[in-house]
Amino acid sequence: MNDGDNKQTPNVQDEFSRKVGEKEVRKMKARREEGQNAWFGLGMFGLVGWSVAIPTLIGIAVGVWIDGKWPSPFSWTLMLLAAGAVLGCLNAWHWVKKESRGG
Repeated sequence: MNDGDNKQTPNVQDEFSRKVGEKEVRKMKARREEGQNAWFGLGMFGLVGWSVAIPTLIGIAVGVWIDGKWPSPFSWTLMLLAAGAVLGCLNAWHWVKKESRGG
């Protein structure tokens, strides 16, 4: 056996060192951001869901009320449902963007 057979080329060593360094950086970043674990993800999921659901339900309720008070050829319920959903999606987008920036 020759000792030279077990030596790795400099490129392989550099690649290995780079990968180990990247993993260490990710691990240190994860330790600094302790609050962002599975519970954080579930909380964000709930926040996004309620941010969309509440304006949509309010739009439906107001639309049903308007349709009951002042009948018209078009449905206020459907229009306000769509408006509430759009408003809710914009609201959820705002919160996700804010949280992704770090607060």
